[in-house]
Amino acid sequence: MKRLMIIAAAGLLLASAAVAQTPDLQPGEKLEKLQFPAATMALKGWTKFGNSRVYTLPVKAGQHVKIDFSTKSQFAYLAIFDLASPDDEAIFGTDEDGQSYNVTVKENTTWLLRPYYSKASPRRGLGAPYTILVEPQPKEPAPAEPPPADESKPAPLFPPRQ
Repeated sequence: MKRLMIIAAAGLLLASAAVAQTPDLQPGEKLEKLQFPAATMALKGWTKFGNSRVYTLPVKAGQHVKIDFSTKSQFAYLAIFDLASPDDEAIFGTDEDGQSYNVTVKENTTWLLRPYYSKASPRRGLGAPYTILVEPQPKEPAPAEPPPADESKPAPLFPPRQ
């Protein structure tokens, strides 16, 4: 009986982790699962009131990535959500944060990239084309450490001019 309880508890933990990585889609959205690219990946599409593709992108701790969003419409935006996060707040949104998201990932997770067309736009019904570029970046170099001090010489009172 005790073994059955342990197995059930482990199953619930695994199920809850899987649910945290599954996005809630809005009516009309189609999910496309991506893999982290080795080179720049371009995603092109059309968004109209939620009738668009949304993308899941698995990222790993330490990866450095830049995501650029471009569109000709001033009413189309991109929101990026962390599916492992319990809150529904976007970690990045082009409506407030600019057109590029450049970050070094802190922990393994899956992001949801959701392009959308603002319902507050004055020209309802048009929608907009968009392009999303996912660019893996080289790892940032570690800051160089200064050479060890030579203890046989006294430190100068003033450092040399450069």
